Amino acid sequence: MTTERPTDIRHSRSRKRARIRERVLALWLCVLLTFPTGYLTPAAHAATQQPEPEPETTGPAQPAAGDTGETVFLDTEVALPVDSLPPTEVRADDYAYDENGKIPFNPSPTRAVWLSALCPGLGQIYNRRYWKLPIVIGGFMGLGYATNWNNNQYQDYMQGYRDLLDNDPSTKSYMDFFPPTVKEEDLDRSWLEQTFKSRKDYARRNRDLCIIGLVALYALCMLDAYVDASLTHFDVSPDLSVDWAPTLMQQPDRRGRPAVGLNWALTF
Repeated sequence: MTTERPTDIRHSRSRKRARIRERVLALWLCVLLTFPTGYLTPAAHAATQQPEPEPETTGPAQPAAGDTGETVFLDTEVALPVDSLPPTEVRADDYAYDENGKIPFNPSPTRAVWLSALCPGLGQIYNRRYWKLPIVIGGFMGLGYATNWNNNQYQDYMQGYRDLLDNDPSTKSYMDFFPPTVKEEDLDRSWLEQTFKSRKDYARRNRDLCIIGLVALYALCMLDAYVDASLTHFDVSPDLSVDWAPTLMQQPDRRGRPAVGLNWALTF
């Protein structure tokens, strides 16, 4: 027969109490995890007994009785009269019409260049700059006439200069530049050669300059069409403003002393 000592009995009882405390603590943690904090409070219980509120309507609020005039409703809570709103215009970025209900003219710079390259003046017509068309036509007609006239002068002087150098008595085209009363024997042949050479060179130079002018005018028409189409909506109002203020500027010397100056900006 075995008898338990008092110390063993005390140890076994303490172990049982510890196991009981662990079970009670685990049960309490399970309850806390199952129900959220404040679920069993009186306020939460009262909230569960109240009916759910009906959803608010998203439609515009009705104007109050006695209001006159048109009213713009910004939301369901604020209503402002039209007269109190600032005179601003709100439109989408891709809105194609202006305030008059018309499509604003917006030319394409690329198309204007290609039209001007196809025929000088078409780019100006496309940009609706009709007043430039007489300038373009007049410039081409004047340069074309000058080119043709200088080319004819060059051909005539060139042929006369050739006839002077070939020593052929039957070729006397250079005498066509003189009146019929002038005889060939009365003319100095070296003077004739020098004169015809300088005249043909002068006519050729003017002809080449006219051709260069035609090419420059052609390129200028293309450039004008491109710039005009790009700056169609550029603000050309005469309103200018100048902002100026005194400032200190660093002098470009070894001492580095500041100098008093004036800083200004022109806004246009």
